[in-house]
Amino acid sequence: MGLTRPSPSDSPQPEIGQEPHLDADMPEFLDRELKAALAKLTNGLSPAALAGAYLDWLVHLATSPGKQVELSEKAFRKWMRLSRYAANCAVNSGGTGSCVEPLPQDRRFRGKAWGKWPYNVIYQSFLLNQQWWHNATTGVRGTIRQHENVMEFATRQLLDMFSPSNYLLTNPEVQEKTLKEGGLNLVRGFRNWLDDLDRLQNGKPPAGAESFRPGHEVATTPGKVVYRNHLIELIQYTPTTDEVRPEPILMVPAWIMKFYILDLSPENSMVKFLVDQGYTVFMISWRNPGAEDRDLGMDDYRKMGVMDAIGAVQGIVPEKKIHGVGYCLGGTLLSIAAAAIGRDGGDPFASLSYFASQIDFTEPGELQLFINESQLTFLEDMMWDQGYLDSSQMSGAFQMIGSADLVWSRIIRSYLMGDEPAMFDLLAWNADGTRMPFRMHSEYLRSLYLNNELTEGRFVVQGRPISVTDIRVPVFSVGTVKDHVAPWHSVYKMHLYLDTDLTFVLTSGGHNAGIVSEPGHKNRSYQIATTRHDDHYIDPESWAAQTPKKDGSWWPEWVSWLEERSGEPVSPPVIGNALADAPGIYVHQK
Repeated sequence: MGLTRPSPSDSPQPEIGQEPHLDADMPEFLDRELKAALAKLTNGLSPAALAGAYLDWLVHLATSPGKQVELSEKAFRKWMRLSRYAANCAVNSGGTGSCVEPLPQDRRFRGKAWGKWPYNVIYQSFLLNQQWWHNATTGVRGTIRQHENVMEFATRQLLDMFSPSNYLLTNPEVQEKTLKEGGLNLVRGFRNWLDDLDRLQNGKPPAGAESFRPGHEVATTPGKVVYRNHLIELIQYTPTTDEVRPEPILMVPAWIMKFYILDLSPENSMVKFLVDQGYTVFMISWRNPGAEDRDLGMDDYRKMGVMDAIGAVQGIVPEKKIHGVGYCLGGTLLSIAAAAIGRDGGDPFASLSYFASQIDFTEPGELQLFINESQLTFLEDMMWDQGYLDSSQMSGAFQMIGSADLVWSRIIRSYLMGDEPAMFDLLAWNADGTRMPFRMHSEYLRSLYLNNELTEGRFVVQGRPISVTDIRVPVFSVGTVKDHVAPWHSVYKMHLYLDTDLTFVLTSGGHNAGIVSEPGHKNRSYQIATTRHDDHYIDPESWAAQTPKKDGSWWPEWVSWLEERSGEPVSPPVIGNALADAPGIYVHQK
């Protein structure tokens, strides 16, 4: 079977099992090999894409004398403001407030030590410089919007590298701890650095992750693997109640993650919570693909993933409709499957629930910075060489998006403060990623992120386009306030496309922590409201302003919503043909 490249190129493709470049012509081979080698040095980021954005910004700035004058004036005013602030600090040792405030999400300079001279002047200078560069990289007339966003983002990343909080000589909090401990914190930090270096070079998980093993400390909800194909294992969980709701729940996690984000420790396991509420729960566990799976595409994931799982559930719980649940891209895949089923006249679902899932990708947050033709071609050449995208390569983009929290804050705590690296179940799960086949990853990036085919009626399933308006069952959708992967405004766009009743929840937390929001979790809140299919549209900001906020977890609200769409409790169904104990085999693949 020939390999079909999911891009506009018509070049010949290798046979499965052969080296991917052997059948390619020499010019293409050289181009791809160079880009694949370069990608390993840049962690998958295209230098050409960055250079294109830089040149676009630079040329337009060079031909904008008004903008140049404005930036010169801003630089002078900021210098004068800093000079007055420094002079006041020299006269008034008790402090003089500040001349610029950090952004609300910037926690680097909140400690009292930063209010002392000279550190107050140092960090205020950094913030003013950061503010000036934001003005310089935005608002340049004529610059392509994405290029402007790339320049603002890249400049912010560079400036974050030079934040005074990152260095011993300019971080008063680190200095205080160093004096207090006689430098032992730096000794511990050096040991932490050596350990991280060893783990990085040898492909080991982060320190402490070994204490959260699937089937032991996490993913411990009892159950059986009742179906297996090349791509998935289907887990059926053991009931804990005498009676259950007749409609089973089928959970579809994203293929870029291990499923046990929904079955972490017993106290925060969504699966255990649902089973204890009297539901029969099925879970898809995705295979961790290798180079041999390079030809698996989006439709393979739809058929062998969602469709085969639906068939297996219907075989175990016949004549009952299913509550479909999708998380992240698993929700997008579930939408594709549900739209195709609806188009063809099928009706297997009682309801659909989506957690941090998008169907429209015109505003996917800062991930959009990495989605253009140059970047995707570069990424495809890297995957073409190895047959898949590795989880470590994928995580580079997410770390860049949240570098202040995911990279630099960890460096400060672990290497300068000498604290033991924090590890808990969610963080250990985050380090246990999966690979993505070359063809599938390219297809979903192009079809969804680049071309937005799903909501524009151009996504093809079995030779014909599908429309999400064919999803007619009630929908429960959850967005999270701090989500950088699926921003809640983007998730909210389901209101524009689905022709059904939609209950929307906006919860505190981020892409993962906002979903793993079990009852009893402190400092959690949410908003919830239902829009009927014939109601008038309400924009997201108006929705958030008029919807009351509630304290606590949104999980009980979801269970109540499911109960309203479920039948009276019945005896639990039998467990299907057991192939293995939960959590199965695929979850252990590295």
